[in-house]
Amino acid sequence: MSLRWWTVVAAVAVSASIGVSAAAVWLGVGVAGPPKNDLRPGEVRTLVTGLQIPWGLAFLPDGSALVTERNTARVLAVSKRGAVKEVQRFADVHATGEGGLLGIAVSPSYRTDQWVYAYYSTAVDNRIVRFHLGGTPVPVLTGIPHADQHNGGRLAFGPDGMLYASTGDTANGENAQNRHTLAGKILRITPDGKPGPGNPFGNSAVFSLGHRNVEGLAFDPHGTLYASELGLERFDELNRIEAGKNYGWPVVEGKGSGTRFANPIDVWAPEYASPSGIAVAGGHVYVACLRGKRLWKVRLNGQQPQALLAGSYGRLRTVASAPDGTLWVMTSNRDGSGAPISTDDRILQLLP
Repeated sequence: MSLRWWTVVAAVAVSASIGVSAAAVWLGVGVAGPPKNDLRPGEVRTLVTGLQIPWGLAFLPDGSALVTERNTARVLAVSKRGAVKEVQRFADVHATGEGGLLGIAVSPSYRTDQWVYAYYSTAVDNRIVRFHLGGTPVPVLTGIPHADQHNGGRLAFGPDGMLYASTGDTANGENAQNRHTLAGKILRITPDGKPGPGNPFGNSAVFSLGHRNVEGLAFDPHGTLYASELGLERFDELNRIEAGKNYGWPVVEGKGSGTRFANPIDVWAPEYASPSGIAVAGGHVYVACLRGKRLWKVRLNGQQPQALLAGSYGRLRTVASAPDGTLWVMTSNRDGSGAPISTDDRILQLLP
């Protein structure tokens, strides 16, 4: 599908006296107006309002973004100015509980291959598909176990060109320690769905195991992978992910002793976290928190994490580092566990 419609959307957004694009009106989504270029550190701008449980976010080469909505099964394109347009809808998404249309990633070769990847729940599994915007989705990896809870769902391309995907244990902790199931793992696959070359367990997509429910994946500039993990009652985790390592669930929650399991680099009590999406920017990992209703800023040198946006915008599902150096943060107040206001759900923009 051609993206030439951006020209039209931008023209409408600039010329409309009410400052709202025709596409946004049609979708029932509010646009905060053209962003200024004077964001100060710590300043927060509302870029988009009126979304329906946004979950995944990935940027296209032109700086615009693709956003998934968990229950509507829609993919929305969001311009740098906040104009919104539906560009894809999946007919086979089965949105129950925590399942639905979840993560999204853009091919590193998007300028030439135009592939976009999505992770979603169907009536029989969780799966990863790829598609051209407006086109028919092509299955990449199917048969990932699913349930009403703990479906994982985050996608991220690594600097090695491989696609990394997080899965949940489907509320069955034994899955996390079973190398023969894809549940409770971080996966590493080729862009067409085969196990990544050099994976630690031979001809298997499994990259790491012992995970309860990972909803955040991000790489730093050196190629190190970080993951956020929702704990049960004691500790949520931020982990540094290495090939073949076992992260302990359900034997260990939080930090343990001995060398059998890899320890997290940071932990929180769930009431202060319940982490979902993460982003790396400026030597920090930013962790979007649901129950904790804050954005943790974690410096990777052992210093005390800093809580941003605490209690100001409700549940935070996703944070992503934009090409222009800002962070985009998406709320999740309409997911059944929040207290939404009239403008929810929102995309916020801030300087890290």
